[in-house]
Formats: sequence, structure tokens, C-alpha cells
Amino acid sequence: MDFYRKIGLIIFLSIMLFTLPVYARIVDKIVAVVNDEIITLYELNSAFEPYLKNIENTYKGQDKDDLIIQSRETFLQRLVDNLLIEQEAKRTGVIVKEEDVMGVIQETLNRQNLSMQDFLKNLAAEGSTIEAVKKDIRSQIVRTRLLRREVKDKIIVSDSEIGAYYNEHRQEYEGKESVRMKQILLPRPSGADKNVEKKLKNEALRLRDRIIKGESFDLLVAQYSKGPAASHGGDVGFIEKGTIIPEVEAVAFGLPVGQVSEVIESSVGFHIIKVVDKKGAGLKPIAVVREEIKAKLEEEKLDKKFGEWIASVRARSHVEIKL
Repeated sequence: MDFYRKIGLIIFLSIMLFTLPVYARIVDKIVAVVNDEIITLYELNSAFEPYLKNIENTYKGQDKDDLIIQSRETFLQRLVDNLLIEQEAKRTGVIVKEEDVMGVIQETLNRQNLSMQDFLKNLAAEGSTIEAVKKDIRSQIVRTRLLRREVKDKIIVSDSEIGAYYNEHRQEYEGKESVRMKQILLPRPSGADKNVEKKLKNEALRLRDRIIKGESFDLLVAQYSKGPAASHGGDVGFIEKGTIIPEVEAVAFGLPVGQVSEVIESSVGFHIIKVVDKKGAGLKPIAVVREEIKAKLEEEKLDKKFGEWIASVRARSHVEIKL
């Protein structure tokens, strides 16, 4: 809806309100003018509602009302900036297609192993909608493409900056001791009695005996294990300390590479593990983390450049806040 159509709508609503009883309240007004477009009170309240609910449900401070007012003003400024970005995108020919937006949503669903139906339910529980999410994603894509065009080429991260960051944040690059292992797991059924547990343990002991006598660990995993990665020889990859079942961890980190453990009993069931490889703790070399640091510094500079860029756009635009 363009500026004049919105103005017409506001005038129409105003006329209609004068015909209502005297106790009727004005439900909409212009809260911001951004060049030739406007933001209405209804648009602000609708967009801010999920954030308002979150504050009301989680914030327990005495200054809640002041926080809501400040947050609402900040949110309006965000809406203004988003509108300025959209206007700049139109002016410079940046286009975001529907499939671009849906592609981001689908990546999120895949990463979180969610169906679209579950995703929509979660949004509803949070007081949001798919339309609001799509609008935010579209704004982010536009922002990224505009930044790439306007400022990214001007960002340079030097080797000296990378080295300085590495030296100042060495604790972040301390590697953790980890072990790569394969596992046969015979899980304990829920509510299993002593006879079932004894049967499972005896089966685990027989499997270990077969491995010690030369049978393939991988083959026995495929045939008997009910644990993760059973179809891949039970290889669960590198595991850092503090991330697995304590009974298994205690054995894994004390077992030499290539060795097979005794049967390990845990709350989950009965395990037989084989250590494939180990990594010691220590500082990661700068060559290993160079690109990670560079990307982090680029992001920091990008955020700063964006602030400068949006300020310049704001300065050459007509922005009027009426809240």
C-alpha cells in the first residue's frame, strides 16, 4: 500500500470514528513517516506483540512498564530502519524471491529436524506467525545483499589483526582431550528384571569373547548393536570429555588406541568399546583457526559498517517519528 492510499485509509477511519458513539477510541494513527511511506500504530502493535508477551511473561522487575515503553520505541526505530532498507533495495534493484525465503525456512527445519506443521505450532505458541517470520527473513536477506554491495568489499582484515585477536583470546582455542571410538551397545529395556539383565550381560560377554578371538568388531556391531551408528561399524566419532556416559568415558579415555574394553555396565545397558584414535588437549595452532578468526572479525567490522551505512541513509531520508 503506497503513501497516499494509506493516508486515504487513515482519513476514512477518522471519518467513520466520528459517526461512532462518543466512548469509541481511535484505534489507529500514523506513528512514523519514512520518505513517502508510513508506519501505522496498528502495524507497530502487531509486530511488537510477540516481544511484548515475552516481556510480560518473563520480566519480573519493578520497572516493567518503563522497559516496555523503551523496547517499543527501539522496536519502532527497527521498523523504520527496515523500511529504509527496503526502499534502498528497491532503489538499487535488490530482489528477494519467495523461494529464497522458503529456502532459509527449509534449512532451519532440516537443521532442527522439524516438520512444517510442528514449526507452525511452535510459532503459534510464541505468538508469532509464518508471515512474520518470512518478513524478518526477507529483511535479513535484503540487508545481507545490500551490505555485500555497499560495504563488504571495503572490509579488510589484516594478518596482524588476526594475530592480535588470537593472542588476546588464547583460552578460546585450547583444545579438549577427545577419543574416537566404536561401540557395541545392548540397551537395557525399560523395567527389565534381573533375569533379563543377566541375559543381556552374558550376551555382551560372549560378543567380547568372539572379538578377542579374532572376529570383526564392525561385523558384530552390524549384527548385534542397538546403539548409534550401528550401520557404520558403531563409529561414533571423536568424543570430548564430559559429553558421554561417565562409566563409558572412564574406560574410553584410559584405554590404549586399538584396544577393546571389557563389558561396561551403565544405566543405559551394556557396552563394548574399541578406541580408534585419540587427540590430546592443547592450544590449537593459529593456522587451524585463522579463517574462523577472520570471519569473526569481518562480522564485527560488518556490523560497524552497517551502523554507519544505515545512519547515512537515515540522514539523507525524511524520517519523522510521531509516537
